[in-house]
Amino acid sequence: MFSNIGFGEILLVLLIALLLFGPSKLPELGRAFGRTLREFKNATKGLVDDDDGGPSSEASKASK
Repeated sequence: MFSNIGFGEILLVLLIALLLFGPSKLPELGRAFGRTLREFKNATKGLVDDDDGGPSSEASKASK
C-alpha cells in the first residue's frame, strides 16, 4: 500500500504537518503518538499472552 511513497512525498507531508500544527506542537504530538503506540503494543501483547492459556502461562502469571 505504501510501497510507492518516496522521499518527496514524505517531505511534503511533514511540511504540511509543520504548517498546520507549528513547531511547538509537533514534539507533543510525537510523544502522544509514541505513548499510544506503546499502550497498543502492550495491550496486544497481553491479548496474545492470554490466548496461550497453557499451564506454563498460568504458572508465569502466578509468579508475577
